[in-house]
Amino acid sequence: MIPDEIVEQVRSAADIVEIVGEFVPLRRSGGTWRGPCPFHQGKNPNFSVSPSHGSYHCFVCQESGDVFTFVRKRLGLDWPAAVKYVGEKVGIEVIDTPRRAPMQDPNAPNHEALAAAAEWFQQQLLDEQAGREARAYLAQRGLDAAAWQRFGLGFAPRDAQALRRYLHSLGYDDARLLEAGLLALREGETEPRGRFRGRVMFPIHDEIGRPVGFGGRAMGDDQPKYLNSPESPVFQKRRTLYGLHTAKQAMRRAERAIVVEGYLDAIRLTLAGIEEVVAPLGTALTEEQARLLVRYASEIFLLYDSDEAGQKATFRSGMELLREKAAVRVVSLPDGEDPDSFVRAQGRAAMEAQLSQAIDVFDRQVQLLERRGWFSDLRRSRRAVDKLLPTIRAASDPLTRDLYLARLADVTGLDKAALQAETPESGPPEAPPPERGFEEGPPAPLPEPAPEPGARAPWKGRRGKQGPEWKATAIPPRPRTDEPVERALVRAMLLERGVAERVAERHPPASFRSASYRELFDVLLNAPFDEDLEQIAMRLSEESLRVLRDLTEGSPFLPEGADIALSLDKLDARVLERRIDAILDAMLRTDDRTEKDALMRERLELELELRRLLPIRSPRTKPRR
Repeated sequence: MIPDEIVEQVRSAADIVEIVGEFVPLRRSGGTWRGPCPFHQGKNPNFSVSPSHGSYHCFVCQESGDVFTFVRKRLGLDWPAAVKYVGEKVGIEVIDTPRRAPMQDPNAPNHEALAAAAEWFQQQLLDEQAGREARAYLAQRGLDAAAWQRFGLGFAPRDAQALRRYLHSLGYDDARLLEAGLLALREGETEPRGRFRGRVMFPIHDEIGRPVGFGGRAMGDDQPKYLNSPESPVFQKRRTLYGLHTAKQAMRRAERAIVVEGYLDAIRLTLAGIEEVVAPLGTALTEEQARLLVRYASEIFLLYDSDEAGQKATFRSGMELLREKAAVRVVSLPDGEDPDSFVRAQGRAAMEAQLSQAIDVFDRQVQLLERRGWFSDLRRSRRAVDKLLPTIRAASDPLTRDLYLARLADVTGLDKAALQAETPESGPPEAPPPERGFEEGPPAPLPEPAPEPGARAPWKGRRGKQGPEWKATAIPPRPRTDEPVERALVRAMLLERGVAERVAERHPPASFRSASYRELFDVLLNAPFDEDLEQIAMRLSEESLRVLRDLTEGSPFLPEGADIALSLDKLDARVLERRIDAILDAMLRTDDRTEKDALMRERLELELELRRLLPIRSPRTKPRR
């Protein structure tokens, strides 16, 4: 016997047009596909396949059914064999268990507890006293009672034990509620408390509509602004997309999927009639989320915020989708707008106009680089190519990769074959180079380095002669990038916990040189956002605890911790410094002049990049008395 949830997973993932199309020549006709009926050997297109309903129907012989019915009748399979056949097509393993022992889903109690919690949160939102603040907040965001009901919105009161008492009355014990992520137990405490307090609640469902977790939105200045359920047996953030259970059929109808950043963005577009929209439960799409999306649509529109973080997430998500052979389009909203605010102010027609103007993700990258002067000279063009090559390498579809190569050759004037040599057909996914991305401003002018006091003399080749390209080149003095940068970043993380995730996107905790700052970074990155410093301190070693006290004594958060961009540039500079040191070692080990010239060129470029990241400041002179 095949469990019902497996059957539904296979049914939801199956593309009936693709499967039927293996046996019947189909052509699109409006929202359906038509062809000759394979059951009565028809010649005319009386056989209709509807991707939105996942069904087929012949208007002559009246044969009809879903994808499993078609496979059973066309191939003569029984029910389990038909489900297994379709499961193989969509990459889901189907196991037929003996009927003697009906399978009990071990996660069913978690789903039931989460469903009971969702119902209770909705009741709290409607409560005259308890939900007053939350109702006012939702009304201010333009969401009425019909929207609350449609999306199951609720409210978690500030009473830390209220949900626990209610679920106890239904027979759920603490162990179950902790496993489902509804309660949290802090170190040193014996009584668990509700994980969500004083937040508007957004229920999260899996692909087939079962409740798996919640997102809680703070209404005031509480941090973090959004708090998700923790990882659990039923909730894995990297494999879940908010709204997919209701959007998947709309994706098939529209033959596109729209990805936005937040719950409210997804809700706003859906209310406006654009229903093929989902949101990742983080900043950018994961590999698993990208693979999930392309089951339902091959064309994906990325509709992220227009700020720096939104642009970064756009291109990271684009690369994951290109690896899944999706066609990726980027939608650019006016500065300062997000999908929620834009649709509220302008309406559906204006948003559809923005979607119609979406451009390919690679074209968008080229566009940004062109606008900011990255192709103005040879040196900048070379760096621009380095920024674009990872996207080309991510494209799994050969035609897409070829188009990208042709586009890059056109904009740079380089030979396409030379560029193709830099993009092998296979290999592990490549991360973007560790330098500033497409969100930055124009490249800084590259200085003509001149000898300065204390500068190294230019490298000389054999017989004391300088390399041919370096006759007047001196290596600029190296800026300092020592431990204070780690201190500054950890201080910023203590002030705003979201900084830890922002830093980790470019430099993980393992990149910190100080063991204490590394431990603090790791603990802050992985701790629940509602933990206070006392709970965090309990998990630290004695030395790291001493450092934490030092950072938080007196006036704990000084301006040095606030310049996150500069501190990240300093960490980028440390990566460059390590490469420069490796180049110096390589130059000492080789006697080949050509190789030394190449190493020297690379070293000089890296030194100049260091200077751009961290401009040298003149030392202060003491005032005269």
